[in-house]
Amino acid sequence: MKTFFKGLGILVLVFLIGLIGWMYSNLKDRNPGYSVDMKILDQKPAGLKAGFAAFPITPEVPDRWVDKNKDAEYHPEDGDTFTDGNGNGVFDGVWIAGFGNSRAANGIHDDVWARTMVIDDGKTRMGIVVLDAIGFMNDDIIDIRKRIPAEAGMTYTIITSTHTHEGADLLGLWGNSHFKSGINKKYLEYVKSQVVKSVVTAVKNIRPAKLEVSQDLAGASDLVLDSRMPEVFDSGLRLIKAIDKENGAVLGSLVAWADHPETLWSDNLLISSDFPHYVREGVEKGVFNKDSLMKKGIGGVAVYINGAVGGLMTTHPRLTIKDPFTSQEYKEPTFEKTEAQGKKLALLALNAMDKPTDTIDTAAISLITKTIYLPIYNTNFKLGTALGVLDRGTTGWMKMRSEVSVFKIGPLSFATVPGEIYPEILNGGVEAPEGQDYKIAPVEVPAVRELMKGKYKFVFGLANDEIGYIVPKSQWDEKKPFTYKKDGAPYGEVNSLGPETAPALHKHLKELLTELNQH
Repeated sequence: MKTFFKGLGILVLVFLIGLIGWMYSNLKDRNPGYSVDMKILDQKPAGLKAGFAAFPITPEVPDRWVDKNKDAEYHPEDGDTFTDGNGNGVFDGVWIAGFGNSRAANGIHDDVWARTMVIDDGKTRMGIVVLDAIGFMNDDIIDIRKRIPAEAGMTYTIITSTHTHEGADLLGLWGNSHFKSGINKKYLEYVKSQVVKSVVTAVKNIRPAKLEVSQDLAGASDLVLDSRMPEVFDSGLRLIKAIDKENGAVLGSLVAWADHPETLWSDNLLISSDFPHYVREGVEKGVFNKDSLMKKGIGGVAVYINGAVGGLMTTHPRLTIKDPFTSQEYKEPTFEKTEAQGKKLALLALNAMDKPTDTIDTAAISLITKTIYLPIYNTNFKLGTALGVLDRGTTGWMKMRSEVSVFKIGPLSFATVPGEIYPEILNGGVEAPEGQDYKIAPVEVPAVRELMKGKYKFVFGLANDEIGYIVPKSQWDEKKPFTYKKDGAPYGEVNSLGPETAPALHKHLKELLTELNQH
């Protein structure tokens, strides 16, 4: 008997050692020693060049399935069945990210993309890549940067996500259970290779260019709502059109707006980029009412980039969208509603681009980038990282590497944020409501856009990382009594690194912008 228990004890010990070793391997730094810190300042203005490219990152969806109880979740125990499209005898689920677990794709509505804009002033070459994805981890972005060939000449590559809630999981949180990653490694590898191709091709397509700048800061305000108090939006459209200086052709455009691409909502089972699909189609090819062209497109490659979507900015099913031509109202989440929203945004963008307010012919790119380290307070994030559901390393004990950057091109000022920042941190309006968990005044002041110089102020959300919601510390609210006399805790904190994230990011951005403004 003693021998039995001794053997059992040894087995348990071996198991525990193996478990600890496995968890440690999940937590180890994937990129030890990596830093993105750089400063490029006081450069002389020069002629600009720009290049664009678009490569699909649409996943294969080999199997189709029958949702027996119409809950939009694949569960064989509920009677759900599948058709084995590739004949391998198992269900090859493509897990859609953004709402709940087990939401398996049942086909493809429209392609999802890696779209790239490259801008060059003769000394500095920057890439802005936007993925139709829920988000992309900093470790994966570093991996892509390492794969971009040196001959592409990239000084700094920004990789952001539209945050579509209708694309394949690239973060790991939306598999068929809470304890299993939703990432298909073969698909992740495909995405990375397509991003590299997109950057390399945009460089090959580079041409002498002038930038036409325009904006509409009010026209899209009825297309998004703020589902959490205080109501503060980032609903302005900010636009750049790049034109070939030699032949007048439109090379491409950048459309910046802020809203969760989740208009299709949680019952949709088709892969889609959501409303950005219709925005880009409209800007490139024109906006149609059935078969009639209502507004001519500008051509080129349209790049849609998201802003401050925390709070959260959403086209919720309770928000009605009107078709811009028929005035038909859509409330329930459908592709018709999503198309109406995208068309309205495309019309606003095209109308604004008809009357640019500035043209940039020569300029210098000034750039400051910084690697930062953020503490992980969220227990679920800690557990998910240790179990490998979130496939990203840590630096030190439960800290993650991320990054911020600021840059300017003539009158254009830019800041990048590695997650879903609340608009009040950018535009002002952070509050200290009664019931807050921390009895403090607002910390993230002044607003980021107040710190930015230049006539046009672009803020890219989900840039170079996806760390979740960036909640003002004075609005942090997990404990009773709840703020704004609510009966329950607001949404946001559950998907945030913790209450110190927003103060830390604001501090870093303030430091970088202060230095940038001195040059």
